[in-house]
Amino acid sequence: MKNLICRLFDFIFPPRCLYCGKIVLSPHSLCDECFEKISFITAPYCQICGRPFETEKQTPKNFICPECAAHKRITRLNRSAVLYDDFSKKGILSFKFHDKLSFSKLFSKWLKIGGKDIFEKGVDLIIPVPLSYRRLLKRRYNQAALLAIELSKLTGIKANLTTLKKIKHTKAQSLLLGKARLKNIKNAFAVSSPQHIKGKHILLIDDVMTTGATLSECAKVLLKFGAKSVDTLTVARTQKE
Repeated sequence: MKNLICRLFDFIFPPRCLYCGKIVLSPHSLCDECFEKISFITAPYCQICGRPFETEKQTPKNFICPECAAHKRITRLNRSAVLYDDFSKKGILSFKFHDKLSFSKLFSKWLKIGGKDIFEKGVDLIIPVPLSYRRLLKRRYNQAALLAIELSKLTGIKANLTTLKKIKHTKAQSLLLGKARLKNIKNAFAVSSPQHIKGKHILLIDDVMTTGATLSECAKVLLKFGAKSVDTLTVARTQKE
């Protein structure tokens, strides 16, 4: 009976592409035309920070970028599913600011694929980058938390939405550049229950990675309070940090 009702509902209100509204076979998905416009990140990319290489030449599987070779990162691995371009930006901003919450189900599928290297190494706990209380009141939801919840459902890995907190309201990072981003986010995060992360491999989730300043600051705090390792995974990343 339940399946019959679902089929009837789909007939009356068929699932539509989250981007263009065209009728599609599965809910929370894209039509073929829109899917082709998404720039998924594939090899070659740095095996540590995940930055894609702009080259057609074959590179070794364990190749790392010059920056990662010169400076040890505090995170174990950084990965993103797609490039942040005009097309992916449209969906991410709709999800982030315009209540298009169905994108969380689509993006979490991308995260699972984009984070394959991380899941193979092992993850104990998924934690989203938190919003300040003031920004959460204004936006009414934390997009990173919604991604963490959906990714938890797909992977069976527990999500913790409360241990990492943002204790300082900051300017939007998108309005700042370079060192100003680092200064803006410094000492903005805290851990409320260290026992929940002690000795665990943490996967930190956010929507977009630009310079990585926010993710790095969160990782520092998690490691300081006892996390064994921190990996980061975002839906998208800008082409250059």
